[in-house]
Parts: sequence; C-alpha cells; structure tokens
Amino acid sequence: MTNSNRVYIYDTTLRDGAQTQGVDFSAADKAKIARELDALGIDYIEGGWPGANPTDDTFFADPPKLSRSRLTAFGMTRRAGRSAANDPGLNALLAHPSLGAVTMVGKSWDFQVTVALGVELDENLRMIGESVAHLKPRVPEVMYDAEHFFDGYKRNPEYALKALRAAYDNGARWMVLCDTNGGSLPEDITRIVGEVVAAGIPGSHLGIHCHNDSENAVANSLAAVRAGVRQVQGTINGLGERCGNANLISIIPNLMLKMGFETNIAPADLKNLVRVSRALDEVLDRTPNRSQPYVGRSAFAHKGGLHVSAVAKDPSCYEHIDPALVGNVRQIVVSDQAGRSNMVARMTDLGLEMEAVSRDSLVRVVEQMQVSFDPREVTDLVDLVKRLEHEGYAYDTATASFELLVRRALGQVKRYFTLDRYRVIDERRRNAIGQWVTLSEATIKVEVGGSEYMEVGEGDGPVHAFDTALRKVLTGAYPQLAALELADYRVRIVESTAGTGARTRVTIESTDGKGNRWTTVGVHTNVLEASLEALQDSIAYMLYRFGEG
Repeated sequence: MTNSNRVYIYDTTLRDGAQTQGVDFSAADKAKIARELDALGIDYIEGGWPGANPTDDTFFADPPKLSRSRLTAFGMTRRAGRSAANDPGLNALLAHPSLGAVTMVGKSWDFQVTVALGVELDENLRMIGESVAHLKPRVPEVMYDAEHFFDGYKRNPEYALKALRAAYDNGARWMVLCDTNGGSLPEDITRIVGEVVAAGIPGSHLGIHCHNDSENAVANSLAAVRAGVRQVQGTINGLGERCGNANLISIIPNLMLKMGFETNIAPADLKNLVRVSRALDEVLDRTPNRSQPYVGRSAFAHKGGLHVSAVAKDPSCYEHIDPALVGNVRQIVVSDQAGRSNMVARMTDLGLEMEAVSRDSLVRVVEQMQVSFDPREVTDLVDLVKRLEHEGYAYDTATASFELLVRRALGQVKRYFTLDRYRVIDERRRNAIGQWVTLSEATIKVEVGGSEYMEVGEGDGPVHAFDTALRKVLTGAYPQLAALELADYRVRIVESTAGTGARTRVTIESTDGKGNRWTTVGVHTNVLEASLEALQDSIAYMLYRFGEG
C-alpha cells in the first residue's frame, strides 16, 4: 500500500454530495451511485454517517455488494467527557460488519477546538487518539479527517501536527488533511504538506480533502499529491456544500493521463468516466454540464472554422487528450460561424459526404419549414445553415436537428407520422376549494402508416397536452416512445424588435432512459409552433437513431 506511485481515490459523493443545496438522495439512489463507483474502480466509497439520519441507516442496513471498492462509514471522534467505549455515535460505526473502513472527523485547529467544540486543547487530542485506538482492532481500516487542517496549521502549526500525531501514533491508516473552508491556494498546500512530511508523517499515510470555495479544489488536490499525499478525496461532478468539493471527474484523468500516477482505475475503466458523470446527473434529474472538463459535451467541441481545419489535420492542435480515453467524443459544431471545413468534418462524423447533398434536395426540405427567405436562394449546405441560424436556429447545440436536416435532404429519414391539424385550449378557473388552476387540452389529427387518428390529451400547459395526445397515438405504432422523456425545455426570444410578434427559439433536450441524450430546435413567431417543431424532431430522431432506423 506504500507504492510511491499509487494514489488511492476516496469518493464522498454519498455524504458530502448530499449536503449540496437541492440534493436529496434516497437509499436506493445511494446504492445505484455506489455500484457505478465500484464498477469504475474507486478505492473507497463513503456511504454516509450511520445514526445521523434514516436514509443513511437504511443504506447501511442493506448496503450494495461491492467487488472492487471498500464501503466506508463516516462519523466523529468521541464526545468530550465520555470514554470511547461509551460513546453511542462512535460505536454506531461498529454496527455494520460489511464496512471496509471507518473515517472519523476531528478538530485540528485550536480556534475550532476552543470556540466550536468548547473543550480543552489536550482533551481534543485525547478524543482523537482514544477514538482511533478504540476502533482500530475492530474495523479493517481507520482514517482521521483533520478538519480545518490548513487554516489551523497556518495559525498554530504545532497544535495541528499534534492532532495528526494523535491519530497516527494510535494506528490510523490515513490522516486526511482538510481544506474545509476552501480558501487555500496551491502554494499553501504544497508548502504545508511538505512540512507535514518533514515532521515525520509519511505521505503514504496522508490524504487530501479540498473544498472549492476559491475555485482551487482540483488544483489543490493535485498539488498535494505532488507534495507527497497518496489519498485524494472528492465527489463526482464536484458535488458538495457551498461551492462544492474537489471534482474527482477532473482529478482522476489528471492523475492518470497528465501526472503518470497509478490508481485502481484501469485505462479501460477510465473510458467509463463520462458514463459515471452522467449517471449521477440522471439520479439527480440534472442536465449535464456541457462545459465540464473531460466529460462535458462541449469539452471536445470545435466551432471556429480555423480550429476545425487544424483539428482535421491533427486533433492535438486544439485537444489536450484523445477524448476517447475518458469515454467522450469529438464534436464538430455546425453554426453560422462555421466554414466549409466544419461542415465537411461534421458530415464525415455522420458517415456522409458533402457532395451527396444537392441544392435541389435542400430546397425541398426548406420548403417544408416556415422561414423568411426564399428556399430557391440556397446555394449549398453551408449557405443554408448560415441562413437558418440567422432565422434563429442554433445547430451548435441542436445537433440532432442538424442531422435530421441533412438526412432528410438525402432521403434517409422516413416520415414516421404526419400532423394534419391540432387545436389547443387553455382554461383558467377556480377549483372546488376556490384555488386558481390552469388546464390545457390538445386535440390532434395524425396520420401514421396510412391510417388517420384523432386523440385528446391533457397536460400542465399546451406543450405537455400536445405531447400527451401525440404519444397516445404514436406509442401504439412505436412502443419505444414510452421511454422518451423531455429532460430540458428552453425558450428564448431571438428577435426583440418585433414585440409580441418576435421570433422564438425553443430547444428541447431529450433522453431515452438508457443514457442517450439529444437536442432539437424549433423556431417560429408562435412559441407553441416552435415547441412542436422541436418536439416532432425529438421523436423522429429517437425513432431514427434508437428505434426504427
């Protein structure tokens, strides 16, 4: 365990992540995330704090079976004035035989000891040492989280080191240095870790736990590893209280690909990094951060024509790693900023050739869209995209709509259904107890497979009502559409000079519940029409890509 090139990854998503504003894990959520982390190869998975709340008690009562990770419980050192053997909170950590390790938090800053805890400094040291000594023979591994270590060391280095020594001398496997307030800078971390090692606590027994309040959590964690620590704590996607914790999704590839360290995560495992990041977003019902390093959809997206031209010659011109190493993909963005090189590269990604898309076929497709320009003026695909983006379309994000546009021009996408007409009624009235309620009802007439259908749907707004009615018809012919979910819906005015008659862009992000996400766009002066265009594209794309073919 002391291989100087081996770094151990400790995930705190299930506890620190649960402290994020707006996050509320269930025990089932925790189990699902833990299995994802185990498959990735995380060394330690901190499941929560037994005895602190019913969710954590439920999780530890029936924990998921892990094959590669050590399930870890979190707690605190004994209370002042109690013996370790008679402290209920401390002994709650012994109630779960499936645990692979226990982590206890204790104070290492004299100010926190006297003000927050209100105990004598020597008593705090005894609390740390006696708690470690009590647990060591009873659990496989004991760790000590030295809370506020860096702030404490800056003000009283002697006492901060005594707190570490109390844990180390009593057999703690790891002493974890915590930048609890998140205000340290990398040079602080490097200096202090070096002094801790020089004081006699080896880096092979030191960990780092950083918060992101100064936007330095990842940099501080890497600086600590450079300085000698061999355990890194953090969360998936940087989840955590206030500004979050150190983001393991960035730390792991930096350690492996940039710094040459070994982890329990093999190169083949690293390719699952995108999947793990998005699995957490799915559990939280959050839209993935497009700009997140390594795993975001825009992390390897190229929009400027000059960039794309260079990337076509050698991707390393504008990419710091091969995106496939972390399970991501390169994207050539199509927009009004794009040149011909962008379009050629994007078409190549789709397995298509620019020359195959004729001007006449583009004109036929555009004639079915409600645009202000004459479709006969279109000269080629590049010209069409620039004209459509001037209308308000945004193909740099709505890549699914762009693909449908091209494939429709090539005759590769069949007409899965035809919306003949629709009517939407909104009603605002008081219910039986006098509250105002708004109801939407949509009636549609749709042709599917040569047959016509009429259906009615109700919903929380006209778009929802229309979607409900349309799904009633289409799921009979295409059962897979039952899994379609609208993950995000955004509306933006793209022309502000026309007042209430301004053109509106609606962007819809959809998912099929299997990790596939795609984005479509619609533009119209009527927000409902724009919504229906994006919605119909979403359905068609799912059927083409993941259903009918």
